[in-house]
Amino acid sequence: MASTSKKTTPSPPCCDSTTPAPPPIRRDATSSSSLVPQDWTVPSADRRPVVDSLPEPSKTASGTKTVIPVMLRAQTSHPLDPLSAAEISVAVATVRAAGATPELRDSMRFVEVVLFEPDKHVVALADAYFFPPFQPSLLPRSKGGPIIPTKLPPRRARLVVYNKRSNETSLWIVELSEVHAATRGGHHRGKVISSQVVPDVQPPMDAVEYAECEAVVKDFPPFREAMKKRGIEDMDLLMVDAWCVGYHSDADAPSRRLAKPLIFCRTESDCPMENGYARPVEGIHVLVDMQNMRVIEFEDRKLVPLPPADPLRNYTPGETRGGVDRSDVKPLQIIQPEGPSFRANGHYVEWQKWNFRIGFTPREGLVIHSVAYVDGSRGRRPIAHRLSFVEMVVPYGDPNEPHYRKNAFDAGEDGLGKNAHSLKKGCDCLGFIKYFDAHFTNFTGGIETIENCVCLHEEDHGILWKHQDWRTGLAEVRRSRRLTVSFICTVANYEYGFFWHFYQDGKIEAEVKLTGILSLGALQPGETRKYGTTIAPGLYAPVHQHFFVARMDMAVDCRPGEAFNQVVEVNVEVEKPGEKNVHNNAFYAKETLLRSELEAMRACNPQTARHWIVRNTRTVNRTGQLTGYKLVPGSNCLPLAGSEAKFLRRAAFLNHNLWVTPYTHGEMFPGGEFPNQNPRVDEGLATWVKQNRPLEETDIVLWYVFGITHVPRLEDWPVMPVERLGFMLMPHGFFNCSPAVDVPPSTCELDAKDNDVKDNGVTKPLQNGVLAKL
Repeated sequence: MASTSKKTTPSPPCCDSTTPAPPPIRRDATSSSSLVPQDWTVPSADRRPVVDSLPEPSKTASGTKTVIPVMLRAQTSHPLDPLSAAEISVAVATVRAAGATPELRDSMRFVEVVLFEPDKHVVALADAYFFPPFQPSLLPRSKGGPIIPTKLPPRRARLVVYNKRSNETSLWIVELSEVHAATRGGHHRGKVISSQVVPDVQPPMDAVEYAECEAVVKDFPPFREAMKKRGIEDMDLLMVDAWCVGYHSDADAPSRRLAKPLIFCRTESDCPMENGYARPVEGIHVLVDMQNMRVIEFEDRKLVPLPPADPLRNYTPGETRGGVDRSDVKPLQIIQPEGPSFRANGHYVEWQKWNFRIGFTPREGLVIHSVAYVDGSRGRRPIAHRLSFVEMVVPYGDPNEPHYRKNAFDAGEDGLGKNAHSLKKGCDCLGFIKYFDAHFTNFTGGIETIENCVCLHEEDHGILWKHQDWRTGLAEVRRSRRLTVSFICTVANYEYGFFWHFYQDGKIEAEVKLTGILSLGALQPGETRKYGTTIAPGLYAPVHQHFFVARMDMAVDCRPGEAFNQVVEVNVEVEKPGEKNVHNNAFYAKETLLRSELEAMRACNPQTARHWIVRNTRTVNRTGQLTGYKLVPGSNCLPLAGSEAKFLRRAAFLNHNLWVTPYTHGEMFPGGEFPNQNPRVDEGLATWVKQNRPLEETDIVLWYVFGITHVPRLEDWPVMPVERLGFMLMPHGFFNCSPAVDVPPSTCELDAKDNDVKDNGVTKPLQNGVLAKL
């Protein structure tokens, strides 16, 4: 990908424009009492441009090589780059060719083809010698100098394959190489490293299956008869949304691949933008065998009349929805005449003092790798290995059919990345934008590309900091700017926007924006339901919750190979009345070290301002405190279902807002890899923590569960204004002072004719602060 030519010039170290700040002090691994200064300075020679290969090494008279050996072309893709379309094709062809018979090969359906992420030491070698940030000084030092590799291991792909004939799910690891990815001269096959059948599971559903399910239901004669009773004969009016059945009893066991569709009916088939979700069809029970694509259960249980066509149901512009748009919205343009302040080199991004890599998977969507902050003379300071949203669950609170079954695992049953959009400039994102495409396999193994899937851009974010001296009237103010990386997906009726914001003061914000259309139910004439909100005649929206799980593999001040993090819980407590609190005003922050996994199953508590700090156990700041980053919760909730609720069998991770585990390869998804029709209780996070592994000094992984309880409003109809929720990662003793103090002033033009707000055409005069007070 092309990168921008502009790059922000590094600012002087924090708090002193002339004298370098002291480096952080790292405690020696063999003696906790000795403090050893660590040089974080990065030699300028280490910041080399990206190259495909290095020149052949020269030889001395004795024939010994004097420079680095040739870097083979196997390093043209970083170990963390998402798979290219060519690599996906290679992986699919390799697995298909491994099928023993033509029947087996024809029955293969490719649910997911994703990068098999390498071990962290491989990433460290890549970042040291082959790709930006080119910093070998971060690798552990050894006697005789660093060991310089000639090449990196080949990239690998991980495939989830569903056998439509046998109803089996298998996992494959395929090794790729440059010649394979280029598909030259017919050398298009990789090497199968491993394959295994995973028993008693169902993989996520695919869009192809959803389309086939809709067609099968519409062609089913009893279904057509049931719709005739409701006055519908045109099948083009119907929308059949296949929902995974979840797991409520043995009838939902994964021995069959099942779906229970929800049905909706438009009023006119020639209107592609009509809100079809405004007319739910209720009283019909349909169960579809998705393996053989046939209806296996059907019952017209109750004749519920279709809701009347709501005149307020549509959300398209102006007259197309039967309304008039506002006429007083003036243009608002975001202009960056000198281009952006960020630089993108492939998937590697630098902005201000931040740098990280962008990844993408069919299940999680956006992934942020190798997050670090360049802190003046201290060099590149790691903060996190990997950040992503790994699961979301949407349970509904209506006990009536079919709503009690609506508890979608939108990542594990469908895939957030596979449902992503192609973003539109000026609507989804503003300003100077860098887009990233995403490549996937479809169900039959073909390649699909979502262009402009991930958006990278800068945003003005109001005031960063300000102070005015009231005696002199002199003021210093700085505008806040943030770098935003985002994608948006649609899962049936709802839209979800996932955002990672990076700030100039060292904060990282994770934000989810919810919008789209409510999932509705139909009412009998005169009927009301206490489990939802009536939003139109014959229509109600059930109460429900949205839960999201962020997985954060942290690395606060940890160089490659180090595992020196721990988690501390902080609660603000009121001092008891007595000698220490004679005025009854005292309160303080109390810290508690979370020593093991079972101790680290925690809930939010806004009454005590509860938050958690990930600290480096061997690095201190200038006051002697351990450096750290704290997780600050936003608004949050816990499941409102009873402890015996069926969906909690698969979603036990929702019972706590915070979980902490030591990094373990393969522990990626809180409900296990295959939550679809999962009959096993507490699989995933709730089972892993029963090992009660120690956390006092290790490679920490945070699992933060956050959610919102949605009691629908009339104002959420016909399309819901965005609801926002999320959390913040904030430096806590990580820096020696505010890292935003070196942000330069913005150019302010106080042109009264153009910029000042006028009352009755008269410009407001500006007054000096001292004169105003006098």
